[in-house]
Amino acid sequence: MAASAALFDDHFIPIRGVSAIPVEDIAPWAVFGALIALIFLYFVSTEQGAFALFDGLYVHEFVHDGRHLLGFPCH
Repeated sequence: MAASAALFDDHFIPIRGVSAIPVEDIAPWAVFGALIALIFLYFVSTEQGAFALFDGLYVHEFVHDGRHLLGFPCH
């Protein structure tokens, strides 16, 4: 009985009457996360393969194993 009472005294567990995080607070972080994911996907899938923004093969060699792991052909 004491264990269940202690569970409801925790301030980090949401209880009835407490609202969720508003979408206006989550939206900027969701856009930022999607932008970072798209940049990462570009570098793993395309950079110095079919298209290159940087000279040399440094980016290609850095993400080479990740490219094969995700199923992108590179050679």
